[in-house]
Amino acid sequence: MATGTTENSEHRGTGKYEALLARCKDMAAVPTAVAHPCDDASLGAVVEAAEAGIITPILVGPVEKIRRTAKESVLDITPYEVVDAPHSHAAAAAAVELVRMGRAKLLMKGSLHTDELMGEVVKRETGLRTARRISHVFVMDVPTYHKVFAVTDAAINIFPTLEDKVDILQNAIDFLMALGWKQPKVAILSAVETINPKIPSTIEAAALCKMAERGQIHGGILDGPLAFDNAISAEAARIKKIDSPVAGNPDIMLVPDLEAGNMLVKNLTFLSRADGAAIVLGARVPIILTSRADNQRTRMASCGVAALYAHALAARAGVGEG
Repeated sequence: MATGTTENSEHRGTGKYEALLARCKDMAAVPTAVAHPCDDASLGAVVEAAEAGIITPILVGPVEKIRRTAKESVLDITPYEVVDAPHSHAAAAAAVELVRMGRAKLLMKGSLHTDELMGEVVKRETGLRTARRISHVFVMDVPTYHKVFAVTDAAINIFPTLEDKVDILQNAIDFLMALGWKQPKVAILSAVETINPKIPSTIEAAALCKMAERGQIHGGILDGPLAFDNAISAEAARIKKIDSPVAGNPDIMLVPDLEAGNMLVKNLTFLSRADGAAIVLGARVPIILTSRADNQRTRMASCGVAALYAHALAARAGVGEG
């Protein structure tokens, strides 16, 4: 799950994440259940986001271990509620329950494994499932690209079906629209830009575009299949004679499967010094997935975009935060 790592920390300040985070300053901090923040990286990320006024954390986990971590890391957690849970599995369950009770409007991963937290989220009776399939989005800030863009799904759905991709796309479109995008442009990626029956992702890309035309996917402008070069470069598209409203300016890149997405994100991170804020969509509330390898800027961006989305969801439901 690691995205913007400490190895990349010398390249910062493109201003793209900062523009998003600036919008959090006029919003109330969002109550956030944090599952098992029991190491320096995870607890530090929570305190940073809280001190920035983005979240109001409820720390869930072994109380003494959380307090010992705070002392060893010189972090002041006295302003925050701590809910005792004996171990990481219990912390995940208790954090999800805080969301179900309405006490938290965000869920945040601490120092437990992602699968452990998501296992509680997807439980049918006690989890946070909705009618939508749960999916993951990286909000990428690539220094060589002119704006942030989303890559989905590079972390949860391994080999999504066409039906899965409808939900994955709709989750990402709704998310960006809530953050202020009017009509997100979606590049549906494959190895080639032509439809080839031997490459199933090209067939699915064409089907998704037709589904959007018929209103089965709404809110975005879709084009695909597109290879990465002509998705990201208008000049590459022009050379290949591709007339596309998306080429060179995508807001969302839908990858064929998790393997392709994971390699794309890590390629951008380690070769292009990109940062990738991580959020899970499709559950009752947004879920913040930070990594121990994330730098401070990426952790803050993950919290920031999740908080912005939580406010948008609350406004849509006619409920205020606080």
